[in-house]
Amino acid sequence: MGKSSSIVHGGIMMIAGTRPELIKVAPVVSELARYDDIRVVIVSTAQQADLLPAFLNLLDTEVDYCLSVMSAGQSLNALLAKTVAALDPVIAKEQPDLIVVQGDTTSALAGALAGRMRGIPLAHIEAGLRTGDADKPFPEETNRRLISHMAALHCAPTRRNRAELVREGIAPRDIVVTGNPVVSSLQNALRTASTSLALEGVFTRLEGLKPIVLTTHRRESFGVTLDRNLRTLRAFVLKHPETALIVPMHPNPNVKETVARILSDTERVALIDPLDYASFLQLIQRAWLVVSDSGGIQEEVASLGKALLVLRSVTERPEAIEAGVARLAGEWPGQLEALLEDWDGLKSWVKSVKPIPNPFGDQRSAMRIAQAFADYLSAQPQRERVAL
Repeated sequence: MGKSSSIVHGGIMMIAGTRPELIKVAPVVSELARYDDIRVVIVSTAQQADLLPAFLNLLDTEVDYCLSVMSAGQSLNALLAKTVAALDPVIAKEQPDLIVVQGDTTSALAGALAGRMRGIPLAHIEAGLRTGDADKPFPEETNRRLISHMAALHCAPTRRNRAELVREGIAPRDIVVTGNPVVSSLQNALRTASTSLALEGVFTRLEGLKPIVLTTHRRESFGVTLDRNLRTLRAFVLKHPETALIVPMHPNPNVKETVARILSDTERVALIDPLDYASFLQLIQRAWLVVSDSGGIQEEVASLGKALLVLRSVTERPEAIEAGVARLAGEWPGQLEALLEDWDGLKSWVKSVKPIPNPFGDQRSAMRIAQAFADYLSAQPQRERVAL
């Protein structure tokens, strides 16, 4: 029997378009299904059209609207404008009482803007993450700051995130510290996963070696920085015959073409197709070291007990650094190389990293978020539905 919250409103619209959004939204959608009187409409912008199909099964429900907003070579402004325009008639038709976005993608910003222009309250999952530098990461730092000042309800993963929002003038009463739902997604995926045959072939070929897993896709890494990082890792693996490098290929041409050009046909380097979430977690579990410019991996390695070199000079998730599971590798020439070539220090650190209570959340995070939505809706007067 589901929960009852005495809500007779139009429900919630969840907007997502990328792999990380779906991973973190999925357990919240599952929790909301427990509420008999909350209708949930799911809208996918398909911002990551190449990666999304493998992750839609995380939702355990159908997507109500799938918007095809991607086209080759479009600018960020074009993508934002196209996504807002595609969302507007959907919002006008469904007239939700609450729009929910997650994180800091262009899809999230578009959802916030489209809802705001229709007068729909906004809830933000993963609110309050900050680096303090508008260009790192770009455009995510700008996106999340803008979203924060449109949101009516802020679901902050940590107390540090709450403090950041309060410093920016967000009313404390509008912030709920919920934890990050990625912990639920991670545990659910590992619990239900079958062995990945594709990965078994890779690990059989690299048996006995120390596998280093690399993921890279950040826009600010494109060009010289990406080129330098790849050449540094290639040189390191060639110098240390006990190591290997495994790279799930991101479909973005700026990444894929550069990775192929520098790493193809390199001894003990495996370039593999993108993985579904469960297979990716299995890959991280079996890694000796992880190297990445991703934000989400900083959350996942804490639960998996893996050492992570973050290919950035600053992070919006300093909790991973403080917990000892991650280190910043910087962006300047020689920084990554210096960390890798401290061979004895690197091996000692990797050996010391163990699974820890995740500083970003726990298995109850999704439940807290769903409850925050229900409480918010229960406290709102019935909104008059008008065509704007």
